[in-house]
Amino acid sequence: MNLEQYKGVFVFAQQVDNVINSIAFELIGKGKDLAEVLGCEVTAVLVGSDVKGLADELAEYGADKVIVVDDPELKEYRTEPYAHALASVINEFKPEIFLVGATAIGRDLGPRVSARIHTGLTADCTQLEIGDFPINPMPGKEQKHNQLLMTRPAFGGNTIATIACPDFRPQMATVRPGVMQKRAKEAGKKATVVEFNPGFTPDNKYVEILEIVKSVTDTVDIMDAKILVSGGRGVGSAENFKLLEDLAEVLGGTVSCSRAVVDAGWLSKDLQVGQTGKTVRPNVYFAIGISGAIQHIAGMEESDVIIAINKDETAPIFDVADYGIVGDLNKILPALTEQLKAAKAE
Repeated sequence: MNLEQYKGVFVFAQQVDNVINSIAFELIGKGKDLAEVLGCEVTAVLVGSDVKGLADELAEYGADKVIVVDDPELKEYRTEPYAHALASVINEFKPEIFLVGATAIGRDLGPRVSARIHTGLTADCTQLEIGDFPINPMPGKEQKHNQLLMTRPAFGGNTIATIACPDFRPQMATVRPGVMQKRAKEAGKKATVVEFNPGFTPDNKYVEILEIVKSVTDTVDIMDAKILVSGGRGVGSAENFKLLEDLAEVLGGTVSCSRAVVDAGWLSKDLQVGQTGKTVRPNVYFAIGISGAIQHIAGMEESDVIIAINKDETAPIFDVADYGIVGDLNKILPALTEQLKAAKAE
């Protein structure tokens, strides 16, 4: 493989029903950081049917170029045609780096594409940077420069691994949503649009979609919430989450939880914050009855303000909290909620 042929940072701009997923903008933001070090451009790859009109939105968030793969076969996500589309783009345009969001679609798509083009894939990354590999020089081993260093939790989140792919291209990673920062939108910005269609011939590997059933929910995605009132095992029971719901209602916030709460069956998985849940960045994060295991902290430590309430004064959550209250949440929460209601009434 001639590594010199591979240039540029590419990101998969995931869209569903012609609405771009926010992970695409986060990847473009991180892609710009990587591209500035490498001295190259960021290209978004937009796959779907009648999606060319979305290219300007990608440009406004920083994409220098948008490659559009537009075909009726790509209207709904199906593994085979989407994998064919991305593998064809990579073989044609030869990017040095290719980033995919670690969404349900991305987790399905990324490994299949990397296998087709015979390169490695680091999954569920939480940090990306350009550097030397091996990171520390080793006798008898060449240290290669300008490598993509992909960091991800390993062994259940108990340690952090930094992985590189020095001998194959592109260097591929799936990136956890909510971890990377998207750049400020530049209204009116335009990108170079390249239309590319490798051709799609349906065969027995193409899934036939018979019906699409969309669930309707009033639940706010916790990744979009500005205020999160999050509870852990220390809340005591599913019924006790009513105290958190009352506080969240006064604040205009959303209830979330730790993994222990989901495992106990008190709340659903889509409300889980942490290493095996979602990464959140609210303005205010209440950690109530949460001890502060490293797996949970990894999902919320970038919150602007963290307020911890726990009866154990030695709980690790206090190490990351901006404000902490040691005491019984059954007494503290009702009092806090009433005070906030009174202040709101004034």
